[in-house]
Amino acid sequence: MTTRSLFVTPLYEASLASDKDAEAFIDELHDACIAIAEDDEAGQAWAYNKGYLGYTSYASLNDLPQRDSLFETLKKKLDKHAVAFAKDLAFDLAGGKLVMDSLWINILEPGGSHSGHIHPHSVISGTVYITIPPGASALKFEDPRLPMMMAAPTRAEGAPETLAPFIYVKPSAGAVLMWESWLRHEVTTNQADEQRISVSFNYAWR
Repeated sequence: MTTRSLFVTPLYEASLASDKDAEAFIDELHDACIAIAEDDEAGQAWAYNKGYLGYTSYASLNDLPQRDSLFETLKKKLDKHAVAFAKDLAFDLAGGKLVMDSLWINILEPGGSHSGHIHPHSVISGTVYITIPPGASALKFEDPRLPMMMAAPTRAEGAPETLAPFIYVKPSAGAVLMWESWLRHEVTTNQADEQRISVSFNYAWR
């Protein structure tokens, strides 16, 4: 007899750390994220009103690559990773292409978190990690079949990752993660004593 795994959920993992002048680039991104957050009063107000413990430019700024050349450089790097991931996914784009249509800063204060969500109207979503202090939040992925598991027993301790209902990924600075946008995910509580800084993005099919 055999048991086959069906309907795989891919997670793309890469890093900017091997790029030329990577450390300096990531340090400059850190400074740019802080500077933009300090100036973006609309983003600060949105985070406050939504009870987000930190800052995000998600609802306030949609022009980061035009606003700062660092983000334009980052976009070009991420575009290459998106092409590679789309190839791994065997996407038939039918003459179209994947286009980054949003890019935003996340600064999570100690004790902050981001509840489970998906990214509607997008094909690929992801995050590049800028500042990850010791104890910083993991990214938690949820098995998309979970709502259909009604009467299923829990998994045994030590079950293989392919059968786990949740996967926790602890990134390092420079890490790039990409996944299909329908995959539910959340940022667990930041237990670090410092800010956790990342830049997230979406790609649409056009």
